[in-house]
Amino acid sequence: MASARRAKVLLLIPHLGGGGAEHIAATLMQYLSAKKYELHLGLMTASVQAPEDPLPSNVIHTLGAGRVRFGAWRLLRLVWRLRPAVILSGMAHLNLLVLALRPLFPARTRVFVRQNGALSATLATWRNPGLARRIYAAVYKHADRVICQTRSMAEELQTELGVDSAKLTVLPNPVDVRGIREAATGAKDVLTSPGPHLLAIARLAREKGIDLLLEAFAGVLRSFPDADLEIAGVGSCESALRAQCEKIGIEERVKFLGNVAEPASHFRGASLFVLSSRHEGMPNALLEAAAAGLPIAAVPSSPGLGELLATQPGVWLASEIAAKALENALCAALSSIHSGQRFQHSWIEPFDLTNAIPAYEDVIDCALQESAT
Repeated sequence: MASARRAKVLLLIPHLGGGGAEHIAATLMQYLSAKKYELHLGLMTASVQAPEDPLPSNVIHTLGAGRVRFGAWRLLRLVWRLRPAVILSGMAHLNLLVLALRPLFPARTRVFVRQNGALSATLATWRNPGLARRIYAAVYKHADRVICQTRSMAEELQTELGVDSAKLTVLPNPVDVRGIREAATGAKDVLTSPGPHLLAIARLAREKGIDLLLEAFAGVLRSFPDADLEIAGVGSCESALRAQCEKIGIEERVKFLGNVAEPASHFRGASLFVLSSRHEGMPNALLEAAAAGLPIAAVPSSPGLGELLATQPGVWLASEIAAKALENALCAALSSIHSGQRFQHSWIEPFDLTNAIPAYEDVIDCALQESAT
């Protein structure tokens, strides 16, 4: 009887195994209360469940659309079959589709969208950013909640899109702090060179600023000639980044790791974690590195990120998003830390599962109460 009364919650993402939005959805599926909710995960572009996916197959729905925008009919059929009380869409271009279809959903369906990055970065991906802004403004007003990662992101949506402040909710990304610390402690340290060892985890795309990091790292080598840099991630810019390494003569000191299933396995040997993104919301890689206690060097990728990291012990924040500023931050960090040094990073605690998951559940429960009245 209890299970029949559970509210159905449908999480929507393009596919698993991607970036931060996919990681958040998988974490919510794993840790949101199974006693309170009947959880389902819709994968817009996946056609089959990947063998390594830890979630039960009966709650994963692979829609197999060639592109997100081509999956409207399949998504409508899924929604009417499941009749979820709450839908949570986790990526900007998918949010547009979900909100455009909302008038066709069952009447009491509550629709949440999660803004997974800075609005300015989202609009910049369109050929006509002005048109994109008008489209987002028109559809976002139909959301019951717009979940943001930082307060500055919420303020941007309110100012630029006119989203009602009552609909804007700032929620921390859920991070398994305990699990990451255990994984980082238990992993083998496979690095044998003297170091220091720099680590970056990012998709190899322009917005992640790896080109800035490579230029900055070339300057670091002048002061720390034994330093090396590992970069975990894949993406369309990999060939260009490898060519950049060869052009500036650092290819022997840089290792591209490709896709890494468990980034925490590289934390133990790292001397310093580096965030070089031109645009970010609240990157999971940064949060996980902080959970492991790694010293951090970063550029101010967004106002919210800059506010969070500024003046924190164990964090060296560059003065601007530029290679020279990042080089200065890297050198300052490496000159200050000793081998294997770790920091408490108490600012990570709100992101811990014990705090972040209840925050998500409070928002879902509030929406369910509104729907019932």
